[in-house]
Amino acid sequence: MDWEVVIGLEVHAQLNTATKIFCGCPTTFGAEPNSHTCPVCLAMPGALPVLNGAAVDKAIALSLAIGAELNRHSVFARKNYFYPDLPKGYQISQYELPVVGKGQLTVQMADGSEKVIGVTRAHLEEDAGKSLHEAFVGQTGIDLNRAGTPLLEIVSEPDMRSSAEAVAYLKKLHALVRYLEICDGNMQEGSFRCDANVSLRRPGAPFGTRAEIKNLNSFRFLEKAIEYEILRQKDILESGGSIVQETRLYDANRDETRSMRSKEEANDYRYFPDPDLLPLVLEEARIEKVRQSLPELPDAKRERFMQAYQLSAYDAGVLTAGRDLADYYESVADGVEGKLAANWVMGDLLGALNKAGVEIQDCPVSAEKLRLLVQRIEDKTISGKIAKEIFEEIFHQGGEIDAIIDSRGLRQITDVSAIAAMVDEIIAANPQQVAGFRAGKDKLLGFFVGQVMKASQGKANPDQVNALLLERLQKPE
Repeated sequence: MDWEVVIGLEVHAQLNTATKIFCGCPTTFGAEPNSHTCPVCLAMPGALPVLNGAAVDKAIALSLAIGAELNRHSVFARKNYFYPDLPKGYQISQYELPVVGKGQLTVQMADGSEKVIGVTRAHLEEDAGKSLHEAFVGQTGIDLNRAGTPLLEIVSEPDMRSSAEAVAYLKKLHALVRYLEICDGNMQEGSFRCDANVSLRRPGAPFGTRAEIKNLNSFRFLEKAIEYEILRQKDILESGGSIVQETRLYDANRDETRSMRSKEEANDYRYFPDPDLLPLVLEEARIEKVRQSLPELPDAKRERFMQAYQLSAYDAGVLTAGRDLADYYESVADGVEGKLAANWVMGDLLGALNKAGVEIQDCPVSAEKLRLLVQRIEDKTISGKIAKEIFEEIFHQGGEIDAIIDSRGLRQITDVSAIAAMVDEIIAANPQQVAGFRAGKDKLLGFFVGQVMKASQGKANPDQVNALLLERLQKPE
């Protein structure tokens, strides 16, 4: 029998509040070590926490977006453990009564199928500080700027059965928190990261012993770490061994996971309600205010794109994967054919951005400029081939589209007599290919189109070229 893979993810989304969750220190990334600290986040005696209301509103927004239970009464608890970058010796988190209860996300897979993945809970907590090893020899530096930064930990059900499903879920959640503008989603800076719980079992059997892979901060690392862990556990089980419940780290350089420590159970943390914080009570008016502020969510936007712009599910999924990209596309598609706009955004634009390592919000070609380029194709001012040349120029060097067209004489040739003269000349110069086409070699039409476009320097109207070639070539000798 085959092994069934069981995966659950614990995602840590750093909430993009201006200040920390229990004090007024700023959350700005990249400041000098220990410059964003105060008696509260340094755990000085007598310093008391005060809950950040903006963090609560962001947790409410996520709950509403995933259709989750929103607990009107939740409690903060102390999670006790020792680590050098945890100054209090405990982390303020939530345990038995989290602010967000059960919900779900529907993810789209590459083959077009959908998978519903349950969300167990999402709770508010503070982040720990950061241990710095690289700049010290034989020592570890502690930076507490991150200590107290608000986190929303989103815990899934163990519903995923492959690394592909885990990546699809994480991408969907990443897009959602950015749509909601509750987290910037910057995985390189650690503001969106996850732990993966992986186990194997025979189909229908109880869950196996899981290993937790900590602090994965890229979709690729998540996929590779899970794939390695599946093979590692399979080898152990099939050789008669047993899996140890433990926490592991993924080493991207060696493409392997390695043991970090034995995995603690909940009772090891000795949770108890934090006596310095009152229970969190949510009023209906507050919830409704957050509900009214919600943007159009990815699934709704995807359905609308399919209807309004006549896009396939795949195209709509790509274009709504990020809020900035969706907004850009809508600006391009305003007044032009939706599928043509989608092809340009998904093909030429995203290809150029990926090659240049640039995000859509920093795109050097504005949506308005790309829309004008598409319009010039639609009104037959230029051909698609010429449009690609112009796009390359404006992407790398800037410039105005109409000015480039006029200065370089790129306007499309639509004079039928002029195109017909070129077609006749090409046909006369290639009698062997003409005979081949008339003998049934239809693919030779592409040869003739290419020759005419070459003769016209790409400026002949392709539709007219095709029509005239077929008219001439299909004439009997």
